[in-house]
Amino acid sequence: MTEVKAKKFLGQHFLTDETIARRIVDSLSGRTGNVIEIGPGMGVLTKYLIDKPELNFHVVEIDRESVAYLHDHYPTLDVIEGDFLKLDLTTLFHDTFAVIGNFPYNISSQILFRVFECRNDAVEVVGMFQKEVAERVAAGPGSKVYGILSVLLSAFYDIEYLFTVHEHVFNPPPKVKSAVIRLKRNRVTSLECDEKLFVRVVKAGFNQRRKTLRNALRSADLPIEAVDDQVLGKRAEQLSVAEFIALTKTIQSCL
Repeated sequence: MTEVKAKKFLGQHFLTDETIARRIVDSLSGRTGNVIEIGPGMGVLTKYLIDKPELNFHVVEIDRESVAYLHDHYPTLDVIEGDFLKLDLTTLFHDTFAVIGNFPYNISSQILFRVFECRNDAVEVVGMFQKEVAERVAAGPGSKVYGILSVLLSAFYDIEYLFTVHEHVFNPPPKVKSAVIRLKRNRVTSLECDEKLFVRVVKAGFNQRRKTLRNALRSADLPIEAVDDQVLGKRAEQLSVAEFIALTKTIQSCL
């Protein structure tokens, strides 16, 4: 195991178990040769990724101390100093790419929303998340943790919960368990509805998830007069992706 100093203000807990690091890297399917690692820290995943000559590999790191460490220990590595959430990925790759990382807990959901925005280019994600976030992303209809990210991402990705990671393999140990999930781009190129409206409908439904869709959609000023009463009587967590698409199409017809 390798001890590293953790930057708590970044919400980062550094993985120290090499077996788990290799397992995360090996979870990449190799669907694309372009790979970007987010928040490599002191390189626990990087050391295994950089040894794969078939990869066009880049890392994005916001912490200057970690950037300096990476430059010193991996002089040939392309280190992009900055914020992944603000990075223009279209200038980095001219083809599809994969994302991997032991993601900082405090921005992990934002990373996935960014992936969703880049869904036509980001064909795979392998990441470590707080266990509750991983479960939420991988959840299906009817689950209490099924939510906005579950619907938006599963519309375009096949999502797998790979394995749970316990607290003692991090420095410092977090107060929660972690988990690794994998997202693989499915064959859906576009939804049979206005995709911006789809996002708006999904968010409206889950922003007031305890309410029926009738009340949640009405509160979001969405027209519901053409929506079937049986659908309006349900809560957002009861609808599948296909049902959200159908709901969006109906609302779209009223706009």
